[in-house]
Amino acid sequence: MISQVNHLFVSPITEKGSTLISPQNFQSLNIRCFRSSHNVKVSVPELTTQTPVFPAVSKISRVARTDGQEALFDYLHCTRGFNYMDAEHISKNSPHFLQSLLSKIDNDQDVTRALTRFFRYHPINEFEPFLESVGLKPSEVTSMLPRDLMFLSDDHVLLDNYHVLCYYGIPRAKLGKIYRDATEIFGYEDGVLDMKLKAYEKLGLSRSTVIKLVTSSPTLLLGEMNSELIQVLEKLKILGFENDWMGGYLSNRHSYSWGRMLNTLHFLNEIGYSDEKIATLFKMNPAFLFEGSGKRIYVLVGQLLKLGLKMNDVYSLFCQNPNLLSPKCAKNLWHALYFLLEIGLEIDNISNIVSAHIQLLGSHSLKGPKTVLRGFKGDKCRLCQTVKDDPLNLFRLASKSKLNVDQMTSQSPGKLFEKTTFLLRLGYLENTDEMAKALKQFRGRGDQLQERFDCLVNAGLDCNVVINMIKRAPTMLNQSKNVIEKKIDLLKTYLGYPVESIVSFPSYLCYDVDRVHRRFSMYAWLKQKGAAKPTLSVSTLLACSDTRFVKYFVDIHPEGPAMWESLKSSLRSAN
Repeated sequence: MISQVNHLFVSPITEKGSTLISPQNFQSLNIRCFRSSHNVKVSVPELTTQTPVFPAVSKISRVARTDGQEALFDYLHCTRGFNYMDAEHISKNSPHFLQSLLSKIDNDQDVTRALTRFFRYHPINEFEPFLESVGLKPSEVTSMLPRDLMFLSDDHVLLDNYHVLCYYGIPRAKLGKIYRDATEIFGYEDGVLDMKLKAYEKLGLSRSTVIKLVTSSPTLLLGEMNSELIQVLEKLKILGFENDWMGGYLSNRHSYSWGRMLNTLHFLNEIGYSDEKIATLFKMNPAFLFEGSGKRIYVLVGQLLKLGLKMNDVYSLFCQNPNLLSPKCAKNLWHALYFLLEIGLEIDNISNIVSAHIQLLGSHSLKGPKTVLRGFKGDKCRLCQTVKDDPLNLFRLASKSKLNVDQMTSQSPGKLFEKTTFLLRLGYLENTDEMAKALKQFRGRGDQLQERFDCLVNAGLDCNVVINMIKRAPTMLNQSKNVIEKKIDLLKTYLGYPVESIVSFPSYLCYDVDRVHRRFSMYAWLKQKGAAKPTLSVSTLLACSDTRFVKYFVDIHPEGPAMWESLKSSLRSAN
């Protein structure tokens, strides 16, 4: 196994001298997502020439857009016989196609009437708005239009498989990646696709995890069940992880190589990691396995071993610095190694610096060696001696940002870096105003912040979605894990809303529990009385002032004021 992956190691050392991969070529180490070879590209049929394919979207008024969507919905639902859900989704999620329709009528015309007349004499190619509505880009739609077909009803097999995926729970807007990367899925005979989806559930995976798997790696639904994925699941089970553990870290924005992931697990065993140590690494930072499907482990472990570090030393470095595989930290580390080798520092000295100061090396960008050498009049020997005398001189002389090295190193490394480490995982850049502001906003230790983050992921939110929520409302993570769980429970119990309903309103988690409890209870009571709309947004219920809430959600029912006072009294007595 190790011999098979040796070609993945980018050695910084040669027999004739000390050289390292140039930082300009660092991007070559980035892990490219695999791409399916199943893309079907066909020419655009002449039938579609009547509808220009997606001109550049210009600004249209909100009224015109709404009228256009309604006209397109009426055409699809009433004239063409689409079911309500399909017609509504297509009409509301094909803005480029809608723009092309609106460009065919005069600005001073009544949009609804004009489009209704247009549809009467100019049937549209229904594949255009359909493919756009499932998430394909306009340029992708153009290349994937089927030959000699205009009406979706002419391809009932495609529609049947489309509905299988929708009814399984896959968001319609995410089906575009499946259509692009594994088009054959939409040609399966009746029952085949449903059988394949359920086959993955039989492995012990929940439906939500299966959805994340197939939206991130659509080719899992092609051919036989993916044996490499099965082996990865079996290995993770041996390590003590439940089958659905990976579901919390998969993202449909990425694709995954299960073969590479499996090789990573075997590779760690073969270079001396016990199952217990591997489990500890992945618990501390799942990115070791999921970012790049594990390839960064090959590269980074190989580099550290070639510097002369022992396997136990490498393991300790990973455990103490779980953010080392983040793209930013890895790039900084490569720049630092390049710097030290370029100025001619001996390998033993480099190894000692890496062992003692790897966190600083990964957290700070360094200037180029030529820039620093100007202060030494090009004398590499004198610069090397300066670094040997005190390795921290490297950061004093070469760091791109101003930092008080003495103050930083005098503090406990754990206290200093654990919160910073967490923020780096979220995508914050070190030594920036954004990072400084975030350090002040977030309360708690790094492990506590990670626990709260994991709580949201375990509740069913994609980790990338949670990161975006945190950046929009940072103080949401200042709630304890118990409070976050309670607020999610209130959302489900009183409103019956899924946890995804707070994605657009992350500030929900910042509101006082009593306020949430009181207002949700009142709204639930109003719905039972038939006095309120059934699906009001969370922000509508919480963001308004008490006076406004009383006006619109209490006084609208004769018994409302009494119920409101009763709720407040019961909460006061409970506290």
